[in-house]
Amino acid sequence: MDLSSISRKIRYAKILLFSLLLLFVFGIVGFMFLEKISAIEAMYLTIGTLTTVAPFDLHDEGRVFALILIFFGFGLVATTAAFIGNIFLDANGLELYRRRKVQKKLQKFSDHYIICGHGQMGQIVAAELQQSGKELVVLEREEQALMRCREAGITYLDQDATDEEALVEAGVERAKAVISLVNRDADNVFIVVTARALNPDIFISARANTKGVEKKLYHAGANHVVSPYASAAVRIIQNILRPTITDFLDTAISTEGGLPLQLEDLKVPDDAPFVNRTLMDSRIRNDFDLIIVAIQRRNGSRVYNPSSLEPINAGDTLIAIGPRDNLDRFMEMLYGPEALT
Repeated sequence: MDLSSISRKIRYAKILLFSLLLLFVFGIVGFMFLEKISAIEAMYLTIGTLTTVAPFDLHDEGRVFALILIFFGFGLVATTAAFIGNIFLDANGLELYRRRKVQKKLQKFSDHYIICGHGQMGQIVAAELQQSGKELVVLEREEQALMRCREAGITYLDQDATDEEALVEAGVERAKAVISLVNRDADNVFIVVTARALNPDIFISARANTKGVEKKLYHAGANHVVSPYASAAVRIIQNILRPTITDFLDTAISTEGGLPLQLEDLKVPDDAPFVNRTLMDSRIRNDFDLIIVAIQRRNGSRVYNPSSLEPINAGDTLIAIGPRDNLDRFMEMLYGPEALT
C-alpha cells in the first residue's frame, strides 16, 4: 500500500460518511413530516431505526418510511463502519495516513531546516532549532530516533536521507538549509551532492567523521563542514587555556544558556535605513543597545572589531551581540514583523 492507495481509501471513507450524514438528515426530516414530531424525537427515531435497537409505535406511513430507512441505511452503516475500521486496524495504513498528514504539513513549509540523521549531533541541532522556533523536518530510519522525534514533537519522515525522493518530499526546493549528520561519510557526501543538485542556492552543512573527508564534502557542494572529533579537541584546549571566554561564548550562542546576551548574524537588506552610513551614524548602539563585533562583506572578507567610522553596505552581514529582546527589535526593523514569526 502506498500514499496514493491510502489517499483513495480516505476519499472513499469521506464519501461513505457524507452519504451516511445525508441519510441521517433524510430520516430526521421524513419522521418530522410523517409523524408530526419535533426534531429531537425525529433524531431519536432515526438513530433507533438505523441501528435497529429500539421499537417504536409509528403510524403506517412512518412504518413504511422506517422500513425504507432500514433497507438503505443498515447496509450503509455496516459498510462505513467496516471500511473505516479496516483503515485504522491496518498498521501500515495508519503509518501511511500519518505520512500523508506530514506531507500536507511539509507542503506549507518554507525556509525550513532539513536534518538528515537524528543521532547525538542531530538531537542537539534539532533541539536548538526547535528552541529557536524554527521549522524543521528530520529524515531518519532508525526506530529509536523516530520515537525521540515523536516524543519531542518534531516533524519527521521515516525515509532514507540518501534517497532523492525523501529530500524532495522534505521540501528541499523551499528549505533554508540541509544539515547532513548521518554516521557514514559516503552517505553524507551523497546527501550533499543530491541536495545541491535539487537546490543550487540552499545552504548545506555536513558532518565529516574521518580525516580527509572535509575536502570531498566541500567539493560535493557543502557550504560548511564540521568534524566532531577535531572540534571536540579544539574545545578541550580552549576550555583549558581560556575557560572563562569559552564558557561565555558557549552560553551566548546557546538558546538554553539563560545569558541575557546573545549572538546573531544579520544580513543588511538593500532598504535598510543605515545603508552606506558609518557604524557610528547607523545608531545601532544608541537605539538598540547592540554591539557589532564583526562585519562580513559581500565578497566574504571580514572586518573584526570594526571602528565607528567603518561603513555598512547593502548585503553585508553584521555579527551583533546584545539582549535577545533588543536583537528581536533590530530584526523587526530590518526585515519587518514577519521576521519574528
